[in-house]
Amino acid sequence: MAARRVLKAVLVDLSGTLHIEDSAVPGSQEALKRLRNAPVAIRFVTNTTKESKRDLLERLKTLEFDIAEDEIFTSLTAARNLLEQKQVRPLLLVDDNALQDFRGIPTNDPSAVVVGLAPEHFNYQMMNKAFRLILDGAPLIAIHKARYYKRKDGLALGPGPFVTGLEYATDTKATVVGKPETTFFLEALSGTGCKPEETVMIGDDCRDDVGGAQNAGMLGILVKTGKYRAADEDKINPAPYLTCESFPQAVDHILQHLL
Repeated sequence: MAARRVLKAVLVDLSGTLHIEDSAVPGSQEALKRLRNAPVAIRFVTNTTKESKRDLLERLKTLEFDIAEDEIFTSLTAARNLLEQKQVRPLLLVDDNALQDFRGIPTNDPSAVVVGLAPEHFNYQMMNKAFRLILDGAPLIAIHKARYYKRKDGLALGPGPFVTGLEYATDTKATVVGKPETTFFLEALSGTGCKPEETVMIGDDCRDDVGGAQNAGMLGILVKTGKYRAADEDKINPAPYLTCESFPQAVDHILQHLL
């Protein structure tokens, strides 16, 4: 690692890394303050589709995290960007709280299917409507394909199983816009002036956070909070650059060894 360039940027996952629902990971607020004193650009990257960017920011402020709106890059933003590029009208299978981030996008007579985390909409009628649209040629866009995520009451199914079901039924492949896609990480870095090889990603998802970041040319630090399960670090190749207990320990390592 000594041959790597000096670290210039840090990407930080949110849910499971800095907080779990309305509870902060212990020590994370203070650790973020310490990281801000370092000469690095910081961006917060999330696959969450349970709430809009504005609601997410309010949650983080309530938890006393010092984070600005323009520092957050979400998979909802990436999905909206793709919809505008393709000029399609989506059937939005997302949580009602996330619809705000698609305001202004026409949804009448849908010509595309967008799937996020939408527990209230994952019923037979809606899934069958999506199935028929895709059979008729509508592209399937997955905001992300996470297998599961962490809630206070335990692990819960993510949108991945539902996207995969639609792929199987329609014999098609979804376009994924969130983590672990390389384009997502590159978009998150845009405006920082930093390159992937000058960046480290911190997250609790071995595949989407760490694996995706490392495939994009970054270092990946896996934290044992949120959705982490024992031996997750063995599920990707190459293995994470580092596995540590939580975000504060990840920050300690960056400050002591990467700057």
